[in-house]
Amino acid sequence: MGGADCNSTDFGAAAYWDARYSSPSTGGKGRGGFFDWYQAYPALRPILRACVPTSSRVLMLGCGNSLLSEDMVKDGYEDIANMDISSVVIEQMKEKHMDIPQLTYMQMDVRDMSLFADGSFDCVIDKGTLDAMMCGDDAPHGASKMLAEVARIMRPGGIYMLITYGAPKERLTLLNQVRCRWEVELYIMRKFEIPSLHSEGAPGPSIVSTLSADTLL
Repeated sequence: MGGADCNSTDFGAAAYWDARYSSPSTGGKGRGGFFDWYQAYPALRPILRACVPTSSRVLMLGCGNSLLSEDMVKDGYEDIANMDISSVVIEQMKEKHMDIPQLTYMQMDVRDMSLFADGSFDCVIDKGTLDAMMCGDDAPHGASKMLAEVARIMRPGGIYMLITYGAPKERLTLLNQVRCRWEVELYIMRKFEIPSLHSEGAPGPSIVSTLSADTLL
C-alpha cells in the first residue's frame, strides 16, 4: 500500500479520523458501534496465544473502535494500552471500557510516542496502522518515523505483530530501514470480508508478521 494504492485521503491525519469516528455511519457518535479492520480476534488468537503470553504488556497502535483489545482481555490478557491519533475515538473507547481496568486509552501520534520510555512494551500490535501511514501525506517518511518509535518502545526480544495488506517485500524494505535486528515470521491469512483502506476493489490477503526486535546501538 502506498502511492498508487491510496486515494487522496490523508489517512495519517487526525482530522480524517476525528470526522470518521464522529459519523454515525461508521460506528461513531450515536451508534456506540465497533469496527475491526482486516481481522478480528478469533482469526488472530492462535498466533497471539502462541507468541504473546497473557502477562505481557501490550500496546495497540491505532486502536480505533476495534473489539480486539476487549476480546484479548476476555481471553486472559492483563495489560493492554490503546492509542489512537483521534481524540474522538479515544474518548468514546474510554467511556465504553471504563469498567475494564486492564484497558487504558490515550490520544497519541504513532510518529511521536515520547510519552513511553524505551523498552516499555513486550508486544506492539499494529492492525492496519502502518498501512494507514503509508497512505499519509508524509509517506513513507511518517511510516519510517513510526517504525523507529515502535522499535524504541519495545523491550529487547519484544514482538511487533504487524497485520497488513502490503506486499511482504515492500514491508520488509520499510522495516529494514530501522536500526533493528528483525527476526521475521510470515503468516498468510484468509481474507476477512470487510472494507480495507483501498478505495475500491477486493482486498488482498492479510499478512501477519511476527517480529522479534533487538535495537542496534
